[in-house]
Amino acid sequence: MEWIYDIIEPVYFVAAILFVLALRAMSDPATARRGIVWAGIGMFFAVAVTVLIPATFYDGGITPTSTLEVNFVLMGIAVAIGGAMAYYAAIKVKMTNMPQMVAIYNGMGGGAAAAIAAVDLMRNGLPSGLLGGLPSGAYSPLDLVGGMIGSVSFAGSLIAFLKLQGWMTQKPVTFPGQNIVNSLVLILAAVFGVLFVYDPALFAGIPISFLALFFLFGLLYGIMMALPIGGADMPVVISLFNALTGIAVGIDGFALTNFAMIIAGVIVGAAGSLLTYLMAKAMNRSISNVLFSAFGSKEETGVEIKGSLKPTDPDDVAMQLAYASKVIIAPGYGMAVAQAQGKVKEMCDILEQKGVTVKFAIHPVAGRMPGHMNVLLAEAGVSYDKLFDIDEINPEFATTDVAMVIGANDTVNPAAHRQGSPLFGMPVLEVEQAKAVVVLKRGQGKGFAGIENDLFYRDNCKMLYGDATDSLAKVVQALKKL
Repeated sequence: MEWIYDIIEPVYFVAAILFVLALRAMSDPATARRGIVWAGIGMFFAVAVTVLIPATFYDGGITPTSTLEVNFVLMGIAVAIGGAMAYYAAIKVKMTNMPQMVAIYNGMGGGAAAAIAAVDLMRNGLPSGLLGGLPSGAYSPLDLVGGMIGSVSFAGSLIAFLKLQGWMTQKPVTFPGQNIVNSLVLILAAVFGVLFVYDPALFAGIPISFLALFFLFGLLYGIMMALPIGGADMPVVISLFNALTGIAVGIDGFALTNFAMIIAGVIVGAAGSLLTYLMAKAMNRSISNVLFSAFGSKEETGVEIKGSLKPTDPDDVAMQLAYASKVIIAPGYGMAVAQAQGKVKEMCDILEQKGVTVKFAIHPVAGRMPGHMNVLLAEAGVSYDKLFDIDEINPEFATTDVAMVIGANDTVNPAAHRQGSPLFGMPVLEVEQAKAVVVLKRGQGKGFAGIENDLFYRDNCKMLYGDATDSLAKVVQALKKL
């Protein structure tokens, strides 16, 4: 079966090209679906040829030991189970739950990278009597780094999933001396890893304990790293863990001399790192501030806001919208929670039939993952050419008749322009410049940053309280009567 060895590198090269083309296509919503298909095809080729690699050892004269013989049946079962689970999730998971799906899938990638590193470390470091004593073909320091990063990404992504799913509090979980404890956990993980590589037989010949402690403390650090991060910072955190998963895979690829893993890992790591930087920049905060400051755990006090909250009703909102020339809608996480995107699309269709120009203002960190609002609105059938980012849309608010805010808070808070505010300097959607502002909100609570929203007290702002879907349904009915 020497022909298998001859096609391995060419197939990896083709898969790498497909990964690059897929990433390029996914940078534009109009071609994103094509990019996903290309990435899937590339991954299929990479997995298929990787499964066949062990067959080359037989013809090359290297016979696997009886304890680790190549078992294509088990590999096939594993691929089938994983593929079936992924297909089921893709079909059943709602678009509103996409952030947690992305988080858990990203964690699985990190966990896979950690598992690969663990196997290679055991093969590298254990005495010849354990695990069949396979010859080492990897580099232990690289495996340590890949294993650590993969473990952190796996555990941190799991916490992100639990927060997004609502199975644990989305608020920052903190305790005194947290950063010091986290640092000690990371140091202990590194120490156990070094001990394992330096002398696997140290302390009564129980190297598996060092390796187990290395990964245990790595997982613990990932958990503790994610706990003080609040739900509204999840776009940055998901991007960061995505980058860490890519880096872990790339490092494992170097350790195993697997070029497909190297290329795929570098691409994902670079893209995730850039996206993490852009997301943090969009909030005017450093990445360290997102990770270690427990932002939003304390509310702002001592600030007096002039004005009052002015409730309105669906009929008045419908009247404002129907007689407007231009309407800009600023969606936020509340729209996702209420699953109101369908009603938003229905309202937009009615307004456009009446000759009203409707546009959408998309803040880069609105929602719980990068592009969350774009995905939800696209699912509802909103055309991509109606979606505008913050730099494009902000100059238009001054000429807008009605700005409608649906479930957004901090991303539209003018307090970002106020010296001394925790939000100071954060780019926000300047909806307050519109002639009239309508805010759809469940209640009078503050945003994630714990800051009262100046916008809600402005003279040109009115509040439509209640579930966004119910409120929009009433607005739609009122529009139909006009």
